[in-house]
Amino acid sequence: MTMYATVDSPLGELLLVGEESSAAAGGVALASLSLPGQKGAEVVQDGWIHAPGAFAGIAAQLRAYFEGRLTRFDIAYAEGRGTEFQRRVWNALDTVPYGETVSYGQIAERIGAPGAGVRAVGTAIGRNPLLIVRPCHRVIGADGALRGYAGGLERKEHLLGLEGALAAR
Repeated sequence: MTMYATVDSPLGELLLVGEESSAAAGGVALASLSLPGQKGAEVVQDGWIHAPGAFAGIAAQLRAYFEGRLTRFDIAYAEGRGTEFQRRVWNALDTVPYGETVSYGQIAERIGAPGAGVRAVGTAIGRNPLLIVRPCHRVIGADGALRGYAGGLERKEHLLGLEGALAAR
């Protein structure tokens, strides 16, 4: 069963989509977190159940993050999303610490795909269905410039500023 809820944030109204899961706290595994106007964002479908209560724990973590009180999310993600390569890239994103940035090339090296793999890494990062909680916003160009973000570069800049990562560049 697919459930959804919306949560207000400094970036706009977030759409949370999840799947029922007995293994996840609160009974929901997060499948997508979308921003308004995001490229490739989820859209509520017929048959989905509006269940804000199921996302209460995730919503509380998001509030704490935006208030600067949370530096690492503890959220169960829905299984089976993305290709094997995308999952490797997304797992590498999960290792980038709060307040730090890495380049696309560094992510490619971490997953064993240097050189030409940088483009593929960028594509996989662009398909990350879990913005904010899977920190693709922490990946920047090798020259330190902010590069692509499905939610828009101004939101990427906002998130990095919140984490204190912009001053470190």
